Amino acid sequence: MARNLKPRCKQCRRIGESICGSAKCALIRRNYAPGQHGLKRKPRLTEFGLQLREKQKAKIIYGILERQFRNYYRAASKQVGNTSEQLMQFLEGRLDNVVYRAGLAATRRQARQLVSHAHLLVNGVRCNIPSRQIKVGDIVTIRTQSSASKYFTDLANTIKMHQAPAWLEVDKTKYSIIVQNLPTAADAEQNIAVNLIVEYYSR
Repeated sequence: MARNLKPRCKQCRRIGESICGSAKCALIRRNYAPGQHGLKRKPRLTEFGLQLREKQKAKIIYGILERQFRNYYRAASKQVGNTSEQLMQFLEGRLDNVVYRAGLAATRRQARQLVSHAHLLVNGVRCNIPSRQIKVGDIVTIRTQSSASKYFTDLANTIKMHQAPAWLEVDKTKYSIIVQNLPTAADAEQNIAVNLIVEYYSR
């Protein structure tokens, strides 16, 4: 299973925004691009450069590589309706993102690990595919063998403070998730200009 193993904070510095989710992001200490030329004046981005940056930002946030991201765009462009909204629905509808949104993981990387290590069940069936697209009515639960682990016993203190989105119904005692509705563009990350991503791929 391919994934991006580059340092997250280094990617934040390249993008120019803190997108790793860490309170100790290196961008706070070194607010310039990585590399020996990072301290030089920031170049003015062209229209193409802005589109590329938004695409790269979305890939980093959701932990997706180029081929899979392009496939999401192609699938979204074939759907009826707004391509931008359809694209964000594909990204938000990933199983690892659902686990993250529900509060079972602190980051999407951690959620991806929980899924890939087969700690979760979807509709009672073990699933280890982070990119699986959820559907309305799907129920995500924790495996009985995994519920006794230290991670899930310690989760009780943190999940109480987490506010899950309206399209997910989360049982904070049983750690179960019911998908009430499909996510919309308003439920996605608001710091991503999706229209620029669509423009990038539709060139």
